[in-house]
Amino acid sequence: MSHSVAFYTLGCKLNFAETSTIGRQLTDKGFRKADFTDGADLYVINTCSVTDHADRKCKKVVKEALKYNPAAYIVIVGCYAQLKPEEIAAIPGVDMVLGAAEKFQLPEHLHQLTKEPKTRVYNAPIKETNVFVPGFSEGDRTRTFMKVQDGCDYFCTFCTIPLARGASRSDTVSQTVERVRKTAESGVKEIVLTGVNLGDFGVLHGESFYDLIQQLDHIEGIDRFRISSIEPNLLSDEIIDFVARSKRFVPHFHIPLQSGSDVILQRMRRRYLSELYQQRITRIREKMPYCAIGVDVIVGFPGESEEDFLTTYRFLNELDISYLHVFPYSERPNTTARKMKEVVPVKERMRRSEMLRILSEKKRHLFYSAHRGSERPVLFEMEEKGNRMQGFTDNYIKVSTDFDPLLVNEVVPVILGDFLPDGSMQAEIPVFTH
Repeated sequence: MSHSVAFYTLGCKLNFAETSTIGRQLTDKGFRKADFTDGADLYVINTCSVTDHADRKCKKVVKEALKYNPAAYIVIVGCYAQLKPEEIAAIPGVDMVLGAAEKFQLPEHLHQLTKEPKTRVYNAPIKETNVFVPGFSEGDRTRTFMKVQDGCDYFCTFCTIPLARGASRSDTVSQTVERVRKTAESGVKEIVLTGVNLGDFGVLHGESFYDLIQQLDHIEGIDRFRISSIEPNLLSDEIIDFVARSKRFVPHFHIPLQSGSDVILQRMRRRYLSELYQQRITRIREKMPYCAIGVDVIVGFPGESEEDFLTTYRFLNELDISYLHVFPYSERPNTTARKMKEVVPVKERMRRSEMLRILSEKKRHLFYSAHRGSERPVLFEMEEKGNRMQGFTDNYIKVSTDFDPLLVNEVVPVILGDFLPDGSMQAEIPVFTH
């Protein structure tokens, strides 16, 4: 078997960080990374299983890979591989399935790859997945997504993550800080901290996420740290206050809400009610009026009446937030919610989703508009699009300006101008920057 490997990653930023870790393992074994369309000898597909769409996408990616090289070996890893190994093994062309405890052992399993009719499946019970394997994404010298936590001890009624990734776990603060120091040597300017339940970092070691971010704030070489997502019940006042005065943590929070109806939050088995969520948003705005605040919300959860949905809509409409990530509820096997009655029709879920997506665009436009004419620091990216380059402000406003190679991977102050057709804002670079 020759040594070219291509990867395809479905799902969250955590998956991208883990794909990069597997990639480094294979390049250490002599493999050469190839583009997906190059007809690689080995394809590794890292799957998600948050929605049915992700499951279907996995089957499509396998078919595409075999189109580029019908003789390629296909290995499936990730959440879908843990939850439905036999279902994946039945997909034509799949040669190996590795569960949560085995995916980082792929190099040790390579010698077992064959084109036998029976797919090899290695899938230990999820309770045996108790080792934390760190990771960070590659391919973007501007920023990296760093996995600092994995697993979840919450069992929300709609979610399969605890079944797919196991219990909450992480390294210690000192181990994580040392890894960040080494990453800083690569030249990246921004690290996005990722995890399944990020605010749960350190609990097994008697430490906390607050302990971690205090230490990270002193690391030289990294201009920015960004918190990817954190549960509202774990986003303490001390974390908010720390970010407000931090040297390196940017004013940007992404806080899952899921529903603005307390009735639905309780059915979801969330660990907070809408009043606590409102308190978190209020404190952020008091400390950082310019902060970006993103929100996850699920619509069409079983039992969500029209009044429940309108309660969520009104709650979000009145909140001083910046944008929404909207998800229509998707039935997942082995979850409590799937057994619930009062199922909301799919068509109605789509209607409610569209209403919130429109609201999200209004919120984003208002947030951007409030910053027109102001000066914010922007980290510019390397990619050139039609003689233009893009970047993000510290508070997550997307900007665009004429391409200048001297601005790549640099944090520079810009004046935010008018809206552009792609939804970004024109960045006016002060003369003194050059």
